[in-house]
Parts: sequence; structure tokens; C-alpha cells
Amino acid sequence: MNVQSSEKIISVTGIGKTVPSGGNGLTILHDISFDVRAGEAVAIVGVSGSGKSTLLGLMAGLDTPSAGAIRIDGHDLFELDEDGRASLRARMVGFVFQSFQLLPAMTALENVMLPLELAGKPSAEASARQMLERVGLGERLRHYPKQLSGGEQQRVAIARAFVTEPALLLADEPTGNLDSASGRQIIDLMFELNRERGTTLLLVTHDEGLSKRCDRVLRLAGGRLVSGDEHGVRREA
Repeated sequence: MNVQSSEKIISVTGIGKTVPSGGNGLTILHDISFDVRAGEAVAIVGVSGSGKSTLLGLMAGLDTPSAGAIRIDGHDLFELDEDGRASLRARMVGFVFQSFQLLPAMTALENVMLPLELAGKPSAEASARQMLERVGLGERLRHYPKQLSGGEQQRVAIARAFVTEPALLLADEPTGNLDSASGRQIIDLMFELNRERGTTLLLVTHDEGLSKRCDRVLRLAGGRLVSGDEHGVRREA
């Protein structure tokens, strides 16, 4: 279980998202508000189309809301310009996606080195090598994504997400493209790394079993936040 603090690392206030649709607007999110404490693991659950991934994209600053505000570490995301949001992401946020999002022309090692190099960090290769060894891919450093299984590709993506030691990890259906055995291994690994590093985790999933391993569950239905269940204890089953 992560050590939580009373400090709010994310504050979401009155977030709404409407997109053009024919002659009318289609509202995807309605007046969403919640806080996330540093060190928490929070699952965002709901059926397909409930707005989970849209909400995660807004929290990442990859999209802009129609209403409301999101603060990360005290910074109002949408008072920052695009460069400012990119800088905040590079400094504080790691990502794990369902579709892996690895660069096909780069080896596993180069994919993990990339965020370190973009941030101007020293010893990028040594740090990336160490992280890949931690996720069990020490023998696959020079392999390209097409030479790796889906589970191995997601391990590379997790290594890339954690190598910058982010305060916040955003994961969007990280096991969605994996078989059940590989998915369990990936989730175990992600929670292990999350605990080791004290990262705050926001995890979008439709898997109720996975959500129960988190400290808290935020449930969306029809673009509305309908419950925020507190587990109180991180479940490891």
C-alpha cells in the first residue's frame, strides 16, 4: 500500500466537455469534481462511452475542457499555454496506454531513453538500461517493438513511464490489448513499481477486479461522476 498524504496532487473542479455533433453539441462530461491525494491509487471505471478516457486526456492536458478547471501540483493546467502544459507533463507525468505507443524505429532501450533525453537528463542510457532490467527485459534491450510480444511491449512502455520518476502516472486500459495471463503480470508489475516509488496512480479500466486493487474507485456513467468508493486499504488480490 502506498503512503498517502493529505496533499492534493490533482484537483478537478466542475469539468465539462462538449464537442460539436451535427447541429447540436454532444456533452461527454458533465460537471466532474474530485481531488486525488499524493500517493493514492485511483481507478476510473465505467462502461465504454462513459467518458473515462476523455477525462484522463483532460487531466493530462492533452485536451481542453468546455468548462471547469484542473490543477496539478497547484498549477492550473488551462491557464498554461501548450508549451507550459508540455513542460509540466515532462516534469511530473508518466503515461501507459492500451496501444503501447512505442516508436517502431527505436529499440526498447532507445524508447525508454527518449523521455530522459528530451528532458536533458544525464546518464539516459544507464537509467534506461536499469529500468528495463527492473521490468525483466534486460536481455531485450536491442530488440525493436515488432520483435517483442504484446506483454513485452507493455513492459517497455511501463519502463518508459517510470524512468523519469514521475509524481503522477496516468494509465489508460493498460491491459486492454493483452491476454489475461500477460495482463495480470503487467498489473502486478505496475503496482509494484507504483509502491516502490510512491507514485500517484490514476488508472482507467473497465475491469472491476483490477479497480479493487486501488485505494479508491471513481465511477462514471453517462459522463457523470456517480460514485467515489473508498476502499481504505490497497487490495493485492
